[in-house]
Amino acid sequence: MDRVADISLFLRVLDLGSISAAARSLDLSVAVASLRLKRLERDLGVRLLHRTTRRLHPTPEGVLLAEQGRPLVEDLETLGANLRRTGAEVAGTLRVTMSASFGRMHVSPLLPEFMARHPRVRLSVHLSDQFVDLVSEGFDLAIRIGALGDSSLVARRIANNRRVLCASPAYLRRRGTPRVPSELAAHDCLLLFGAKGRQDTWNLLDASGRGIDVRVRGRLESNFGELLRDAAVAGEGIAIHSIWHIADDLRAGRLRVVLPGYTLPETGIHAVMPQRRMVPPRVRAFIDFLAERLGDSPPWERALEK
Repeated sequence: MDRVADISLFLRVLDLGSISAAARSLDLSVAVASLRLKRLERDLGVRLLHRTTRRLHPTPEGVLLAEQGRPLVEDLETLGANLRRTGAEVAGTLRVTMSASFGRMHVSPLLPEFMARHPRVRLSVHLSDQFVDLVSEGFDLAIRIGALGDSSLVARRIANNRRVLCASPAYLRRRGTPRVPSELAAHDCLLLFGAKGRQDTWNLLDASGRGIDVRVRGRLESNFGELLRDAAVAGEGIAIHSIWHIADDLRAGRLRVVLPGYTLPETGIHAVMPQRRMVPPRVRAFIDFLAERLGDSPPWERALEK
């Protein structure tokens, strides 16, 4: 088991980029971690790391050990957890990252119930609208909204993500209500931008499912959806928002759906995790819980039906 523990330490060094960071994450001293890595290299008879002043880099042998050793270590850790648990109880630290707005609005209220169900689970929840690399940052799970692009990750859809065009009644009184998508070009549109640039081409579908692309513009753009939602409520323009984000505003009349006869391509809310043969029980339990509470009939959609 010392060999497995040393390989696990080596993988943590690669994930976190330094021996000191890996040592802290495992409650080890840097000296002990360094001795264990040297022992692993000595036992295997190969050099695993190139050490520079700024960062550690794996040798070709280190890359091979990481590729073939990681699934074995993860499977052994999961097997041990499965053998130790009793009944449906799960344990350990679950590190999860998700959108700040979605997490605060729809996941945070559910956490006390999840923790009551699984008293041996410790949660570490990271809220951010920045893209996070799960492997290098050491996360077990991410909740991501929209299209998925990384094929190296495993995803499970936990809820639909219906989006609409919306604006405040004051804006529509002042500027008029567009009747067809082409009229959006004459309006102030609130634009979201991210890693792929400014989202200034809006894609809509008519009643027959035919796609319509409209190039839009506006005086306000942001990478933070919360700011654009506030601007829409304040009467600054037309925005695209997910129903989960603005359901309360729609119910209260602070926002109205624009072009209700047209729809936006529906995306999903997914639980995303690194590739692994066996999913740790704590991860599976959290995904199942979110799917149960948010799945077929999300609470934000039910709120609009009342």
